[in-house]
Amino acid sequence: MPGRLSGKVALVTGATRGIGRAISKALAEEAATIVLAARSLPGLRETAGMISGAGGKAEIVGTDLADEESIKNLARVTGEKFGRADILINNAGVTHSAKLEETKTSDWDRCHAINARGPFILCREALPLLRKAEAAHIVNIASVVGVKGYPLQSAYTASKHALRGMSIALAEELRASNVRVHVICPGGVDTDMVQNVRPDIEKNELIGPAEIAELVLYLVTHRGNAVIDELRVRRATASPWF
Repeated sequence: MPGRLSGKVALVTGATRGIGRAISKALAEEAATIVLAARSLPGLRETAGMISGAGGKAEIVGTDLADEESIKNLARVTGEKFGRADILINNAGVTHSAKLEETKTSDWDRCHAINARGPFILCREALPLLRKAEAAHIVNIASVVGVKGYPLQSAYTASKHALRGMSIALAEELRASNVRVHVICPGGVDTDMVQNVRPDIEKNELIGPAEIAELVLYLVTHRGNAVIDELRVRRATASPWF
């Protein structure tokens, strides 16, 4: 039986570990061809090896999301090799922990460059490819801090608010098109980033990256009159209704 995404092309940023790797594997298991993007070529090769070892297809494109030309190259390579894109997952992200008064401008700029500016440029550059698909999806991975705010995370919080805000506006712009825009706002996920920022959370209480991948899979495989704009996902031990 063919996978639900057979013949589809999916572009995933931050594909070397954590949520990005889990999403890449989940989409590949449904027979999508995955364009893997990140700065680390060894990490990309490792993810690609996992996908190919399971019978999937993957293409590696080394990409620095802080570099506009590198992002443009990612879209260009995808277009040259596949002619279109069906799914875009803006997953890559960085964080910074400090009081606002102790946050350097360079730290603020780095968060915004990777978490908001990079996805903006990639959405812009990938839209011509997404418009060529019969039914395309953009899934932007925001965060609980895209809705809330926490102390010591002003730069990260502002960047994720920016990503979420851009997604809302873009969804309105694309409302009558073949491209749907979704946002996922996860709480603590079992990734290196979260473990570094929130060592106080027990590892067994964190959301598994595969759980986020399952939600992405649901969004990109269900195409009816019902549209999910945003998913807010919390840890079972966290307070409801953030």
